Amino acid sequence: MARDPRYDVLFEPVRIGPKTAKNRFYQVPHTNAMGWRNPHGERVYAAVKAEGGWATVCGEQCSIHPSADTGPFCDTRLWDEGDARQLGALVDAIHAYDALAGIELAHSGFAFGNRMTRETNLAPSALPVLFEWDPVAARAMDLEDIAAVRRWQADAARRAVSIGYDIVYVYAAHAMGLPQHFLSPLTNQRSDEYGGSMENRARLIGEMIETTLEACADRAAVAIRFAVDEMQGSAGITWEREGVFVVEAFAELPDLWDVNVSGWEHDSGSSRFYVEGHQEPYIRFVKQRTTKPVVGVGRYTSPDAMLAAIEGGVVDLIGAARPSIADPFLPKKIEEGRLDDIRECIGCNICVASENTAALLRCTQNPAIGEEWRRGWHPETIEKRGSERQVLIVGAGPAGLECARALGQRGYDLHLVEAESEPGGRVARESRLPGLAAWDRVAAWRRGQIKQLKSIEVITGTRLGAQDVLDYGADTVVIATGAAWRRDGVSHNHRQPIPGVADTPVFTPDDIMAGRHPDGPVVVFDDDHYYMGGVIAELLARDGLAVALACPLPTISHWTAHTLEQERVIARLVELGVELLPNTTLAAIHTEGVELTDLLTGKRIERAGARAVLVASRLPDDALYRELAGDTEWLARAGIATLGRVGDALAPGTIQSAVYAGHRFARELDAPPVGTVPFRVERLALDAGK
Repeated sequence: MARDPRYDVLFEPVRIGPKTAKNRFYQVPHTNAMGWRNPHGERVYAAVKAEGGWATVCGEQCSIHPSADTGPFCDTRLWDEGDARQLGALVDAIHAYDALAGIELAHSGFAFGNRMTRETNLAPSALPVLFEWDPVAARAMDLEDIAAVRRWQADAARRAVSIGYDIVYVYAAHAMGLPQHFLSPLTNQRSDEYGGSMENRARLIGEMIETTLEACADRAAVAIRFAVDEMQGSAGITWEREGVFVVEAFAELPDLWDVNVSGWEHDSGSSRFYVEGHQEPYIRFVKQRTTKPVVGVGRYTSPDAMLAAIEGGVVDLIGAARPSIADPFLPKKIEEGRLDDIRECIGCNICVASENTAALLRCTQNPAIGEEWRRGWHPETIEKRGSERQVLIVGAGPAGLECARALGQRGYDLHLVEAESEPGGRVARESRLPGLAAWDRVAAWRRGQIKQLKSIEVITGTRLGAQDVLDYGADTVVIATGAAWRRDGVSHNHRQPIPGVADTPVFTPDDIMAGRHPDGPVVVFDDDHYYMGGVIAELLARDGLAVALACPLPTISHWTAHTLEQERVIARLVELGVELLPNTTLAAIHTEGVELTDLLTGKRIERAGARAVLVASRLPDDALYRELAGDTEWLARAGIATLGRVGDALAPGTIQSAVYAGHRFARELDAPPVGTVPFRVERLALDAGK
């Protein structure tokens, strides 16, 4: 297939200082949870991006000195020549596909607590460390400290150039870069030449750019990543004030302006609260004030939106972090005219949660992410089938769809049978909830890919029993029948059923999604702590019900803090008039209402006439699997050699974990046996004699 000529502009080369990007697709620096701990994994991860057509591939935040330790996270670092040697292979891997390699040099100031190095944090003013409310403070930097930071930046820049980096960054974004801390009136309380006026507060930004330019000596381009607005109103950096001032003051100094908004929760806002291209109103002014190329982000997944951003004079380069994770081959698919093959990011921010929980990078759309080196998984290619198996997959939710798609890509003949009238399972139901429409891409993309595979037959509206499966004629059966929300309230806080639940009608998210709603006041009891409790409360409040949301933790929707949504979730519920009851558990349910307990005081709270919606935990819908697995002779007589279960039918989890489970089964079917550890492990080599 040929590229649509409308998109030719996206593939024009762009000059960036002494370097040239072969097209306008720019993978901006972003965390990948690998860094110094998983250098082999990061190397192959970056190489896949370059192979996929990204003209520029940047690593994550790279610490320039032990006083800029980002622990507990394991971002890259460039403290000495040893770090440079480790990063050299990464640069070579990117260059192998004719892409530019970028490095985001950063001093994080007092953003983190230097938990690993135990060095004293540095800040413009004496203030507490920002990260997780650590009970430690940074010391106010003197002029010698400022000179030292410039020296560390120069040393790191020279190391970066020596190993072949093409673009070297100054970092002033996400509330994690020291130059931003100096610029912001929220964090700069100085009265010397680095404080007070905007000119003084911006001084370090200009000096850091000049220092980096001098160190790179025209052998690499110099970029600044700059948050033009802190989204804190007039108290913080605003694009109209500090943003315009900085860009005008240093317009022609760097070779590239990489601009966004701060903090991370706004820059990488989830699709529940932010639309594609949401940063454009804030960054649009930059191109009007500089002749240098500008890159910006906005979870761009549509080539038409990308084209509009270029032709509308917003940016010169399409920046991407999450879309490049969901589909590392996004540029190549646009270039080859395969738009339907693009795995569009759904903006769920499970990738962000991976970093925030110190876990390996994960993606709901791309199950191969983070496994490129460890398991040898490529996002676009997969080993051909190892046998002539006939496969039956029961259940077309996220696990079943992905398992079918991947097995079909391998060349297996299979039937995918779904009891409901449409494939999609929990994705089809949940994407109809407020703010989650983009999540339907998980099912839609897989349905589209399956249609292209002639070896797959999809059958809907058919519920199979055990005898139906035995009579089907398949020798490999995969059960992907999902899970159901519990009606007894058993979850994190309640290890036993809630008193009265067996004798009183209650509602679960499954009821609400099926259209069975209470007709009076509601208490949503959230012992799941992710998105479902807040979304259900929002839906019922929008329907006009009086809603109280109770949870046993001190904060509402606790786990959404990892996906950068918690503050927005709480604000939305407050706006809708939902009563929030943290530190509150559900003590009993009865026909006259519900009884709550304040966990701080032990006080009982009666809610007369209220109905309970239990957002507790889920149980696998595995009755079919257990019936089949209960008689191995039965299976043998039917010719079923392999019986497996995947996704929520095995162990309920996130949609991401269901997709991953389906993909892994498909990869491992007929694969050679593995050892005790089913993947390669990064191991640190000990220096001899030390």
